[in-house]
Amino acid sequence: MDRKRLDGMTRRSILAAGVAALAAPAVSRAKSSSTIKIGFVSPRTGQLSQFGETDEYALNWIRKFLAGGLDIRGKKYSIEILDRDAQSNPNRASELAGELIQNGEVHLMVPASTTDVTLPVSEQSELYGVPCVSSTAPWQAVIMPRGGGQFQWTYHFFWGLEDIITTYVNIWRSTESNHKVGLLLPRNADGEVWGDEKIGLPPSMRKAGFDVTAPSKFQPRTNDFSAQIAEFKKAGCDILGGLVYPGDLKTYVLQSAQQNYKPRVVTAAAGLLFPSAVEAIGPLGMGMSTEVWWTPSFPYKSSLTGETSAELAAKWESSTGKQWTQPLGYSHAIWEVIIDTLRRSRDPLDRGAIRDALKTTNLHTLVGQVKFGGVHPNVSKTPILGGQWVKGEKRPFDLKIVETSLYPIMEPEGKLKPMSW
Repeated sequence: MDRKRLDGMTRRSILAAGVAALAAPAVSRAKSSSTIKIGFVSPRTGQLSQFGETDEYALNWIRKFLAGGLDIRGKKYSIEILDRDAQSNPNRASELAGELIQNGEVHLMVPASTTDVTLPVSEQSELYGVPCVSSTAPWQAVIMPRGGGQFQWTYHFFWGLEDIITTYVNIWRSTESNHKVGLLLPRNADGEVWGDEKIGLPPSMRKAGFDVTAPSKFQPRTNDFSAQIAEFKKAGCDILGGLVYPGDLKTYVLQSAQQNYKPRVVTAAAGLLFPSAVEAIGPLGMGMSTEVWWTPSFPYKSSLTGETSAELAAKWESSTGKQWTQPLGYSHAIWEVIIDTLRRSRDPLDRGAIRDALKTTNLHTLVGQVKFGGVHPNVSKTPILGGQWVKGEKRPFDLKIVETSLYPIMEPEGKLKPMSW
């Protein structure tokens, strides 16, 4: 990992927060209020907007769910959710968090998804002493750039790099190849963590018996992947893996096909999570594979409504006319954790009391059990499976589960088939 770069990011965000603190008026949280304020920051627009696509739907639902208030220890509280768009920009996310904490006087912060939102919002929350719960970013990307130690205020539930590496390796071992992998990674905080030679993908994949080629990282939103493609072709990589966001993945795939680099297996994080992203690629997307954090086939139910994953997905599709998408499960589950935390808090208007309740969470949600500790005191790991995009029955593409051995919560829906190109 480029520690200097990541530490620099952290120092800059803390410095900015310190300047803001000097300029801001003193914060006073009146105990007489019966309104709990929640700050919600997500990437609703910009390059990461597909991760935030389900947030508006979830916010509309939770506001209706809480319209009559929330009963906590015999007292009724109203809930005010201050939602903000980070515009897929980490600096913007940091600024919004500082404003919500100091001027909005929120009792709880929620960075909804992606490292570029979760990391800076978590930093601000830890700095100012505000409880914070987040998800949908590998836990190392949120914990390691901040020193890797234990934190007092920030908690995160999702899988880790160790899980996605194992899932990818299991996917690749299920089909014939020369075990040569080309890694495509962006030049940003995520790419630095995923490509790290100590905790990232390369050393673990080599240990698993794969020959890894990791060329220079690409600049997000680039229009030229020729250098990376040339190295993959030279090394004879049968497998393409890595982390690529949807817009960049489309550009890469089109150039890869034009330059006659057609690997047998393409498994990309982020860029292949969403049906809309695969549809944008077109026929070349058929047979590509990805990690799966949530699917309508998940065997869990909501602790708030009792709904199954299949029922939630059906409601989304009926309401929006769009195909289900993986962040939907976490957009719901994070509110399960929030409401459970508030209900258990000895004083839901006190940040410290909310923090104390949050860290003792032990809740079965739509995405699995959330219980912090184990791999890291501030982390709860949730399941990850492997899936492949195939010809759809009602839509252009369907995501079928092909790998479940790491988290055997369901039976596979098929076997991985090589790309046809």
